[in-house]
Amino acid sequence: MILYLARRIAGFAATLLIAALVIFFLLNLLPGDPARFILGINAREETVAALRAQMGLDAPAYQRFLTWVWGMMNGDFGVSATQKQPVMQLIVERLQVTLPLTVIAMMVSVVIGLPIGILAAQNRGKPADTALMIAAQTGVAIPNFWFGMLLTLFFSVSLRWLPTGGFTPWSEDFGTAARGMILPGLALALPQASILARVMRTALVDMAGQDFIRTARAKGLTKSQALWRHGVRNALLPVMTILGLQFAFLVAGTIIVENVFYLPGLGRLIFTAISERDLILVSGTTMVLVLVVSLTMLITDIAYVLIDPRLRGHT
Repeated sequence: MILYLARRIAGFAATLLIAALVIFFLLNLLPGDPARFILGINAREETVAALRAQMGLDAPAYQRFLTWVWGMMNGDFGVSATQKQPVMQLIVERLQVTLPLTVIAMMVSVVIGLPIGILAAQNRGKPADTALMIAAQTGVAIPNFWFGMLLTLFFSVSLRWLPTGGFTPWSEDFGTAARGMILPGLALALPQASILARVMRTALVDMAGQDFIRTARAKGLTKSQALWRHGVRNALLPVMTILGLQFAFLVAGTIIVENVFYLPGLGRLIFTAISERDLILVSGTTMVLVLVVSLTMLITDIAYVLIDPRLRGHT
């Protein structure tokens, strides 16, 4: 187990290093001068040169990369060239919106997706199974930003139950902030719940032919009882993989939904940084997303071993 953890942590560190290399060099391959883009085409050369020096763009590429990585290892992601604030401070502020939104979307997708998948597996081959899987496939196909606009038209414009967008800080009014998360959370949860439903159904259908399910049936359990008591737990392994991927996807994929609902989250911060060509902010926020994704997958791998004792002998 200790050797397995050491290998996974080493892989985690290697992933971060490779991601940092890719992000740094890809951003530095972009055409144009970020300093001149920020100051405008009519800026004086000495002003542009001063900003380039301030941003560290006049140093060799390898030196800038090592300085950037060393700073991140010490919690210093630099200072935004456009917003004049530490990048880490901006990220922490925006994560107060993005992380609760991600958690809400994950909870909704689990509450909706898993029961639908179990119900479909219990009714395999029946009209209920077909109807549920058609609904799940439709949920996967619908873009979340389009579904979010439909939710806004119905719940905000027609019924006036929920706000159309914007965000009130948690410290000012917790209730209003929570209400502002409902529609974007539902919009993000729809495709994830649909995927979970399909994965859970497939896993349970595969479990139905296993020896331990047949043994449970032979002892007098009904098909539904055998699936609930013995199949669901074993089906959680592939579901956990999907959950880990979904959490990482939701954190990294909130850009469109946050812009649809005017939420000041991490996705909108990245969108603004890209449009303003703030390379320091873009690289810092992207590395935080890579960190979250990689850490999520590391936790998922460890949870795999903790849930299924059979895997401990292969680690």
